[in-house]
Formats: sequence, structure tokens, C-alpha cells
Amino acid sequence: MHLTTEAKKEIFEKFGKAKSTKDTGSAESQIALFTERINHITEHLKINKQDYSAELSLVKLVGKRRSLLNYLQRKDIFRYRAIIKELEIRK
Repeated sequence: MHLTTEAKKEIFEKFGKAKSTKDTGSAESQIALFTERINHITEHLKINKQDYSAELSLVKLVGKRRSLLNYLQRKDIFRYRAIIKELEIRK
């Protein structure tokens, strides 16, 4: 895994609801963590086109992120729009 503990703490601090490293379970922090991992695997697959296990994990992560985004959209549309804009998920 390319993410160190410090990098994860930074993500949780930036995107967590309480703005602390303790908030690891909020939808925003999980979406941000998944997005970071998705970007890393995408870069890896650009170099290693036949790494099918990485491709499978990428598809699973995208599905997990999509389900969290759907949850957030149902519960609080303003938080959903903010996280989409901040992470630049939509083009």
C-alpha cells in the first residue's frame, strides 16, 4: 500500500467532519481515502496494463466509493456537492 499512516492522518484531518485525525468513519473521509487509492491504482495501471488483480481492486474501490456517494447524496446533498467539488470527481 502506498499510503503511509501520516498520509492517512492528513486525509482524515482534511476531510473528516470533526477536522481531526480521529474521524476515520465519516463518509467524506472514506470517500477521500478511496479516491486517493483509486488515483494511485489508475497510475499503476497506465504503466502495467496487464495487472488484472489491480484492475479488479480498482473496480471494487470505485463501487465502494459510488455506494458511499449515493448514501451521502440521499442524506445530505450539500455535503455531497462539497465533496464532489473538492475532490474533483466529476468533470
